Amino acid sequence: MRVAVVGSFVVDLMARVSRLPKPGETVRGTIFSSGPGGKGSNQAVAAKRLGCDLLFSTKIGKDAFANIAWEAFRANGLELENIFTSDTEPTGSALIAVDELSGQNYIIVVPGACNSFSAEEIDLLVERLDACEYLLLQLEINLDATAYLVDKVKRKGIKIILNPAPFHKPEEELLRGLYLVTPNETEASSMTGLPCKSSKDCEAIAKRLFEMGVENVVITLGSSGVYVHDGKQGCLIENYPLQVVDTTGAGDAFNGGLLAALSRGEALIAAAEYGNVASNLSVTRMGTTPAMPTKEEVEEFLLENRLKRAQRIVDIGR
Repeated sequence: MRVAVVGSFVVDLMARVSRLPKPGETVRGTIFSSGPGGKGSNQAVAAKRLGCDLLFSTKIGKDAFANIAWEAFRANGLELENIFTSDTEPTGSALIAVDELSGQNYIIVVPGACNSFSAEEIDLLVERLDACEYLLLQLEINLDATAYLVDKVKRKGIKIILNPAPFHKPEEELLRGLYLVTPNETEASSMTGLPCKSSKDCEAIAKRLFEMGVENVVITLGSSGVYVHDGKQGCLIENYPLQVVDTTGAGDAFNGGLLAALSRGEALIAAAEYGNVASNLSVTRMGTTPAMPTKEEVEEFLLENRLKRAQRIVDIGR
């Protein structure tokens, strides 16, 4: 089935360091790289590489960074018909510092053009979403455009997945009727006001989100894996013991993998397990967009670990 991702494109400017700096401190980096990124673009590339029939939309400038965007879209087979451009705003950018030892990171995003979606552009986009079963969104474009898009798409009956990052506490009206939200532990806590210090806290958070009108909940827990609740049962999907190199695009790989599996008709828990494999593979590589695995790589990994797969799903509760 056809699915959609609407969100940001930014150029990632990444430096690797022996340790992340303290406030006011300068540290010497070891490696610098630049390339395509942004939550919307990353998730779209992940989904496309994993076999999605995909509509993708973002907004970029008409500057040198825009050339990186166009090249990345073409290289990854993304459709270009729904890429909007701004005459006044630059293409978005992100400054990323990655700790070489832990793979943890600091990120500063300057959204630029993708923070300037207009109502007219959203109206045009909504007309083109009719054939889509799922729509994956984040909070990295202007929030008024996101709210307007959600309102329009809800009326069409398209299932909306919201990855609430970078975090802005969404209005409950925005959440009401969403098919799925996919926060990390920090975002889940901020959305509900409840602690999320371990997987044991996730059930209470899920129940609160259900009360807010969300139909399904996935909470990504970093090294602890992924918690999933489909309204009937909850479970923890554990990570595989792989060498972590860079966690920068892990959440985007997960959301793209989840969308890809849902687009093939998989149930939510199975789709989340597929997304978790995509995420696990992505952190073994440097970068964001370049780190997204292909469908063949995920399927080969699942085949090699088919006996271990079921063992990664634990803590089933009702």
